[in-house]
Amino acid sequence: MELKTHFLYPSTLFFSREPYIVNTILGSCVSLCLYDPINRSGGINHYMLPFWNGEGLASPKYGNIAIEKLLEKMLQSGSKKNNLIAKVFGGGEVIDTQISQFHIGERNIEVAQRVLKDLNIRISGQSLGGKNGRKIQFNTETGAVLQKMIARQGLDPKK
Repeated sequence: MELKTHFLYPSTLFFSREPYIVNTILGSCVSLCLYDPINRSGGINHYMLPFWNGEGLASPKYGNIAIEKLLEKMLQSGSKKNNLIAKVFGGGEVIDTQISQFHIGERNIEVAQRVLKDLNIRISGQSLGGKNGRKIQFNTETGAVLQKMIARQGLDPKK
């Protein structure tokens, strides 16, 4: 039986008790995959910025909100926090800059690592940082993640 698929856009998250293959593409964004091996269920988020500043909606565009909302969905579905396993991907510096506040990828990685440490959720796998993007495929039933690195595209000076 072929699994249902879902494409995860930036600033969103996905969870289902049914088995899915979830695809997303990451540059400086980070995706956190949470998996419960007891319930054989998982969820994933895709956030763009590290912290919500308190203005506007507390959306999963922000790492601290995206992780909290994904954990909530997992717990509401019957998962226990101490059973959860995390895998973290992305945070590449795909734009060259010397301005430190633009190091979004680095800051997105730090949020994931800090929040998971504070929640005492083990990270069983990660592929973070670097200069390339990533395409990932998360199987919510098995917790497996496939990754393909995406080479940077140089700017064409003639355009």
